[in-house]
Parts: sequence; structure tokens; C-alpha cells
Amino acid sequence: MNGRPTVAGGVVAEVDWSRFSVILLKPDCVRRGLVGRVLDAVTARTGVDIVHSMPVTVLPWQIHVHYWDMLVDADWWKPLDVAGCLERAYVGRAVQVALARGPAGTPGLLRNALGHFDPQQADPGTIRGDFGTDSLTAARADGRLVENLIHTSDAPVVVARDFGTWFGADRRDLLTTQAAA
Repeated sequence: MNGRPTVAGGVVAEVDWSRFSVILLKPDCVRRGLVGRVLDAVTARTGVDIVHSMPVTVLPWQIHVHYWDMLVDADWWKPLDVAGCLERAYVGRAVQVALARGPAGTPGLLRNALGHFDPQQADPGTIRGDFGTDSLTAARADGRLVENLIHTSDAPVVVARDFGTWFGADRRDLLTTQAAA
């Protein structure tokens, strides 16, 4: 594409985002050395393919864009300082981001495989239920966000945003049939 797109996301507008999901393996997953095991579990339980994976050191803007909804709804999380918690938990820390490709409906398929956001409430057989060790109760008592290993994009429009946040538009080659096959 030459020139700036006329709408945000226009550079990759032709992509069927329902067939992709961005996986964020959070700092606790990296710290515990579970990246490979968690990605293997995701593919085994869902049948999706991981078409690219890379380490990232999180920048402030990335985590603020990624968790914009928590920042907008910060009053719900009181007394937590959501922005401060996100910065302490993520900024300057290593995460692994991966791009998954599968059938239409891949975002929902992956989200179902994760389990409840509180690992103590996640069912056995889900990623968080099997690998999670933290709880929302413990996190609240410590004044922090719960460590739950993994995030995946939950809808096609979110996949497009997450792709831009973590991979950038200059990596649209990852979305081609050849790269994603």
C-alpha cells in the first residue's frame, strides 16, 4: 500500500480477522518458564496453528492500548490504581506474543480454552485452570492485578487492534496465506 490509509487499520483491512488471534503470554508466564508449554496446550486444545511468536519488552504505550478497557473502567477496579498496576506489572518486562491462525471464530475458540480470568475459578482442562497459581483474592489483598498467564484477543476487531499493538502494520506479511499456512 502506498500512502496513508483513509481509515484506521486500512493497511490490513482485507484480512479475515475472525481466523486469527493475538496471544499475549504475560510476564508471569515468561517468569515461570511456561511459554512453550502454554503455547503447546493452546494448539493441542484448539487445533489452531501458531504462525509467529516473538519476545517483546513492553513499552508503556503498548500496555495502555492493550488494556484500554481497564483504564476507561478504572473506577470499577477501585481502590486499585489500574494505570500504575499495569505499568508495574508490564512496562520494561518480557512477554511473548504469538499469532494464531485457525477457522472462522478463532478468537472465541481461544478465549474458551483460557478459562476464567481468576485461575482459582478456572475449570480444570483450561489453560488458566491447569497452569495458573494466583487468585483474584490474593491479588486484591496485595493491591495488584491477578497473574493469569495469558491473554487472547476476544473478537475480530480486537485482533486487528492487538496485531497493530504487538506486531505493527509493517508485519502484515504474517497475515498472508503463505506465511499463515
